[in-house]
Amino acid sequence: MTNKIGLIAGAGEMPFIWAKAARAKGAEIVAVAIAEEARKGLDGIVSQLHSFSVGQVGKIIKTFKDEGIKELVFIGKVNKSLIFKDIKFDLRAITLMARLKDRKDDTIMLAIVDELKKEGIDVIEQTIFLEEMMPGPGILTKRKPTREEMADIEFGMEMAKGIAGLDIGQTVIIKDKAVMAVEAIEGTDEAIKRGGALGRGGIVVVKVAKPDQDLRFDIPTIGMNTLTSIKDANGKVLAIEAEKTFVVDMEDVIKEADRNGVTIVAV
Repeated sequence: MTNKIGLIAGAGEMPFIWAKAARAKGAEIVAVAIAEEARKGLDGIVSQLHSFSVGQVGKIIKTFKDEGIKELVFIGKVNKSLIFKDIKFDLRAITLMARLKDRKDDTIMLAIVDELKKEGIDVIEQTIFLEEMMPGPGILTKRKPTREEMADIEFGMEMAKGIAGLDIGQTVIIKDKAVMAVEAIEGTDEAIKRGGALGRGGIVVVKVAKPDQDLRFDIPTIGMNTLTSIKDANGKVLAIEAEKTFVVDMEDVIKEADRNGVTIVAV
């Protein structure tokens, strides 16, 4: 790995966390922010900061080439619903989109990875510098799941792996071994909200990695926003896949879960 690394930064906290960790290890970071909050948050952290629309693929690639970047990390949320909004795509983005066999997350991301590879730029794993954010198996909170909740976790893991394998989403909301909601393009928080309303509280939220998860993108992530959504939905359990899920601000999330009687389990 080279000392100078590129960063394509989406929304959320992960780009800032990654950039701080990389800088602490002596890396020089050239960042392209494709979300407004990323542009504001990365200012002063990275060596070079550029800002482009997600549709300006040609400019993004040219920027990294001009900066001599050979490796980059793609991290942060990019809402796929943007594809269906009125975004101006440059010629390279239009050409890339036209070649897609479908618009699943992996299809889009692998096409971008290939496009960068053509220009001599490798996309590397998101986990670099962040391994400590992925907890091993065990119950992370004081409250243990009940026997019924454990049955829902086991059932939910099977269901979540199924939808993740189809590249639909990574989260399911379960109650009494029934699927209340499945995450799709709307994202985790909206799925929890819908599942909580349908289940009328007492739900179990299960989030997993995809089978054969590509560590270069779309690693499942939870944090305080996830916990807030579960509290608002009167949920009782959050189950994640051990050693394959980022937990943002882990200590604070666990403390807040304990205060609210929510169980967090890494399976």
